[in-house]
Amino acid sequence: MNWEEEIRRRKNKKGEEREKRGMAPVLQSSQPWVEKYRPKQVKDVAHQEEVVRVLTNTLETADCPHMLFYGPPGTGKTTTALAIAHQLFGPELYKSRVLELNASDDRGINVVRTKIKDFAAVAVGSNHRPGGYPCPAFKIIILDEADSMTEDAQNALRRTMETYSKVTRFFFICNYISRIIEPLASRCAKFRFKPLSEEVMTHRIMHICNEEGLNLDEEALSTLSSISQGDLRRAITYLQSGARLFGSTITSTDLLDVSGVVPLEVVNKLFTACKSGDFDIANKEVDNIVAEGYPASQIINQLFDIIVEADNDITDIQKAKICKCLAETDKRLVDGADEYLQLLDVASNTIRALSEMAQDF
Repeated sequence: MNWEEEIRRRKNKKGEEREKRGMAPVLQSSQPWVEKYRPKQVKDVAHQEEVVRVLTNTLETADCPHMLFYGPPGTGKTTTALAIAHQLFGPELYKSRVLELNASDDRGINVVRTKIKDFAAVAVGSNHRPGGYPCPAFKIIILDEADSMTEDAQNALRRTMETYSKVTRFFFICNYISRIIEPLASRCAKFRFKPLSEEVMTHRIMHICNEEGLNLDEEALSTLSSISQGDLRRAITYLQSGARLFGSTITSTDLLDVSGVVPLEVVNKLFTACKSGDFDIANKEVDNIVAEGYPASQIINQLFDIIVEADNDITDIQKAKICKCLAETDKRLVDGADEYLQLLDVASNTIRALSEMAQDF
């Protein structure tokens, strides 16, 4: 038995002793699970079969174009870009061949003209191949959250991409491709990342639970999938938060507590008050929501789900009127409007729509 197996055996023994005493197992490290279980190779990225297939072929030829990864958060865009860079250059050359910048870095036009341009201009050789990695004769610049770059900064990148295309490749990562200017987007191979399905997310979460010694029932798994909305990073973060607070056995209620989702009965009470047609009752529910400190934006989102899924209670015209009001309220909240007044506005307009009172929509 080697020393690694001995350490593993002792940890397992300690974990079994803690379980016998009814204690939660000791978490192995303080490292975020999002980083701990981040896929290290492109082929391990979940639920992006088309992207993985194309990029695997790219890795075999070691000749990749400029790339643009776009899609919802938590679907594997950054993971894929980092995995490509690691598989091309290995640990020894990674730091010298890859420049990674995200929204927390200053990426204005001056940085594009200096730091990015200086890094892109340096030529590299292809003779030194440590560890058997392909190590092609170019560098990679990864621009995470590229949709937050100013239009001037994006325009400044156009010339840099063309001038140094022989020695530098750009990987752009963004949530909204519409915020990338067309001249940049047209120079890149585009890869769309899909939201993860419940089945894929459940499989990945169960793998983490098995590794960390956690117990999740079917209801908890379903709840975790629904509140994370296809975002695996968010799901893993909620899972780790639940493990820290509630130990090895995590219930659906525990996950709702750590996620900040408003309890369904609270939203249902507001909707029922609106259906009653009595403004005073609706006003009382709004007062309770504000007193409890629930975020108005979350109330709006969950109320929208209830409205859309309502079958026989509401006509399509009534749904359309209420949803239009919810959209306008959401915009006002983003602009910094008062939450109490906006919830009152939603309640009053919902009452008028359900009562089919005349109003200007």
